[in-house]
Amino acid sequence: MSSFNSGRLRLGKVRTDTVKRVSREVLRRFPERFTGEWESDKQAVSDLVTTQSKRLRNRIAGYVTRLKVVEAERAAATEVAVEAPEAAEPDEE
Repeated sequence: MSSFNSGRLRLGKVRTDTVKRVSREVLRRFPERFTGEWESDKQAVSDLVTTQSKRLRNRIAGYVTRLKVVEAERAAATEVAVEAPEAAEPDEE
């Protein structure tokens, strides 16, 4: 049980299939409407999706925001990986 307390075991958040499906669909259809900031993404979800509750809207907005952040991190990592081999090559003189 010590692994739970030490922080080495990281568990993800549980999201329903509905939240994931709707989030991916609105992100696929309207990628320019989302910024990766929760407040603006919440407003965009509110404009685009009719939800049963505020809580569901917030969960969808949170997952969209998370997807945008991960997308940005992957793009940054790809840029660094592309630039790194160029910087690592020694100059031949």
